[in-house]
Amino acid sequence: MGAAHFFETPPEDVAEDWSMSQNWAQFTQNDHDRWSHFAAKQTRALQGLASDTFLEGVRALELDTMGVPDFDRWNERLREVTGWEVVAVPGVIPNEPFFKMLAERKFPVADFLRQGPSFEYSDEPDMFHDVFGHMPMFIDPTFGEFMSAYGRAGIRAERQGMSDWLGRLYLHTVEFGLIRQGGGLRAYGAGLMSSYAETVHALTSGAPRRLQFDLPRLMRTQWPFDEFQPTYFVIESFDALLEEMETTSLKHVYASVSDLPLIPIGESVPGDCEYEKAGADA
Repeated sequence: MGAAHFFETPPEDVAEDWSMSQNWAQFTQNDHDRWSHFAAKQTRALQGLASDTFLEGVRALELDTMGVPDFDRWNERLREVTGWEVVAVPGVIPNEPFFKMLAERKFPVADFLRQGPSFEYSDEPDMFHDVFGHMPMFIDPTFGEFMSAYGRAGIRAERQGMSDWLGRLYLHTVEFGLIRQGGGLRAYGAGLMSSYAETVHALTSGAPRRLQFDLPRLMRTQWPFDEFQPTYFVIESFDALLEEMETTSLKHVYASVSDLPLIPIGESVPGDCEYEKAGADA
């Protein structure tokens, strides 16, 4: 993964809280046209693959028609529909301000747009990933509450030195999560929503393993940066995901996993429960 937009201290023109001006005027008509074209193309391609919530969110937030959103204006619509707002940041920011923003119902969005001949790939999270990939899911109040609860849990994890463990929860749900829906599987993670090819891989390929959500197992699961995931975790519902955050003692989970080895990328361990087997037994 590229490291051009990974930061440890705020660069010039970035506030201490890591917020910055979006400078919407920087985006050209070509940027707006490419955004609208690819967003509309991606939305069509994800029919029957993405969760209903995601597709409804794209329509509600007009993300496939407006071009690069002007945050100063678009936040009014976002707050009205979701109760959240987006905040421009220079790229990937440290854990503490990231968690704090989520706890305050603010989602940090990278203030740069993927370039190059193809709009279909970026080697680091950019504005299209952060906005198109993430924000449609926030029209579901339960998902939004989960994200806020995750931010609060992150603040505690940072104090306890457990952010890496909690970070794998985010990766395996918010970025690459699958959900049971309509008698089958749908994708909802932003890393999938901004990559049609990986969405198809996650849902239809025989290569990856699809496991039932298991928090300790998930927190031990390593993941690749620069290739499709070999393991995906399936949640039953967003209500179940939120309940996990609200009723589970994360401190006890950290204690149960912190002395165990991480599970290497793609490997299985005793006790793994495959999605297909769960479906057959239901």
